[in-house]
Amino acid sequence: MSTFSVSDVRISELGRRAGVSARTLRHYEELGLLPARRRANGYRDYDEHDVRVVAEIRSLVELGFALEETRPFVECLRAGHPTGSSCPAALAVHRRKLAEVDEWIARLHAVRGEIVAQMAPRCEFTEEIP
Repeated sequence: MSTFSVSDVRISELGRRAGVSARTLRHYEELGLLPARRRANGYRDYDEHDVRVVAEIRSLVELGFALEETRPFVECLRAGHPTGSSCPAALAVHRRKLAEVDEWIARLHAVRGEIVAQMAPRCEFTEEIP
């Protein structure tokens, strides 16, 4: 990616580079996750750092994080850290999310066990149930 100044990127370009819609970027702005810098004519301005912030938000949301859960990662990047996971607050969110995923996995195993148990009396070949 090339480096450019704050005044070089408008919302449509940021959206294109980050793989999100302008509407999504405006939503991030409303939530305070993306800074709202504007030119005198009212156009929004973004820079390379904003591309990294949006990419961080996107990757976390794709992993199942709620937008509000991305805030510590965004703040970590804004503070100049190399990654959004470099700060204690972000690591705490990672730990909470990992515990949540572990709970989901345990619940899914329990549900699977119940389904297998309900099938067992009705199936001749229960050993074939994966």
